[in-house]
Amino acid sequence: MSALGTTYSILFSIATIVLVVGLVRRIMLYARTPAPLKIPTTPAPITRGGVAVRMLKEVTIFESLFKSNKWIWLFGWIFHFALLLAFFRHLRYAMSPDNPLFTLISLELVQTAGKYGGYAMLIGLIGLFGRRIFVDRVRYISAPSDYLMLLLLLGIAGSGLLMTFVSHTDIVALKAFVLGLMRLDWQPLPADPILLVHLSLVLILMVVFPISKLLHAPGVFFSPTRNQADDPREHRHGGEWADRMKAAGGQ
Repeated sequence: MSALGTTYSILFSIATIVLVVGLVRRIMLYARTPAPLKIPTTPAPITRGGVAVRMLKEVTIFESLFKSNKWIWLFGWIFHFALLLAFFRHLRYAMSPDNPLFTLISLELVQTAGKYGGYAMLIGLIGLFGRRIFVDRVRYISAPSDYLMLLLLLGIAGSGLLMTFVSHTDIVALKAFVLGLMRLDWQPLPADPILLVHLSLVLILMVVFPISKLLHAPGVFFSPTRNQADDPREHRHGGEWADRMKAAGGQ
């Protein structure tokens, strides 16, 4: 076992713990945060089934963003769809050949779509980066971390494309390394510079994800403007906060 493989195995183990614990903590915080007002963005559905359909459209086609700004929606949707393609392409590194899903993930159509989806990811990210620079109201509220996060994602996408089309790495050894991480049986890691840059950027992303604006991914499900039905006349809106206030007033 090389020192390089051991180092990255330790780093990925730590980053995974940080990511999982950070996500669970944030999601629990979102779930406990009171929503004292009935504030669904209208026009809004009046039933829970309608809310479910609305949330589905929000997380798949970004409906509200489409209605708000078409060109930002285009770049945002391109990036997120390319990210989904990249996820499916990378699944083969985390699956053994005897897994029933491995055959499906290894289909040429899936791998080719994920392979060239990297270009779509770059296009989407460049468009979103340009939004931060050229749209006055967005530039005004943009913090340095917003630019750094986009640069981090650009670096991950760019280094991934370099490994795919310019400087190939040892895929067999890389897969053995990833499977070894999952099985707690650490394996050597190829010492290719571009691969190490790619993995290092992924490590950084895993660590900063729970404290970044990328948390809009799980956060959208807890947004009262999206997850509430427009039924204030039919159902009184309350919760634990209202019960506590009522109890305090009664005393």
